[in-house]
Formats: sequence, structure tokens, C-alpha cells
Amino acid sequence: MERRATITISGVVQGVYYRHSAKQKADELRLRGFVRNLPDGSVEAVAEGQEEDVKSLIEWCKRGPRGALVDRVSVEWDEPSLRLGDFSVRY
Repeated sequence: MERRATITISGVVQGVYYRHSAKQKADELRLRGFVRNLPDGSVEAVAEGQEEDVKSLIEWCKRGPRGALVDRVSVEWDEPSLRLGDFSVRY
């Protein structure tokens, strides 16, 4: 079943290649969506795809890349919009 999750990651997650690493993981899982830095220092990822693959990305987000110190991950589930393209890094 296709699902959409908006994932907000807090902690030391900017300046540690979190977005690019998240894109690599999302591409590996064949997810659609994007990842971006937020002004408050957190990172937001919006991912659509098979529910199990989205859950795998969420689990990865709890660790992140080497150098990241993740304090908190929050997830909001929704129905997929099917309008998102290939997973991208937004600047």
C-alpha cells in the first residue's frame, strides 16, 4: 500500500550531509519526495512509496549519517498525493 510521511528530524542534522545521505537512502528504497533544511535547524523529509519502504526511511532517519546526532524524529502519515517526482534535495 502506498503511503506518504512527513518526517521532521531534530538535533545536529544540518552541516553533516544529512540531506544528501537521506536522498541516497530514499533512492535505494525507490521513494518519491524531497528533503530540506528548515530555518529552526531541523530537517524535513516528505516521502511517498510502499509503506514498508517509507518505514525503512523513517528508521534510517533515527540514526542519520555519521556525524549526525538525532534527538527526535516526528512523523505525520497521510495518503500519497502521487504528484511528487524522484526524491530530491531542496535548497
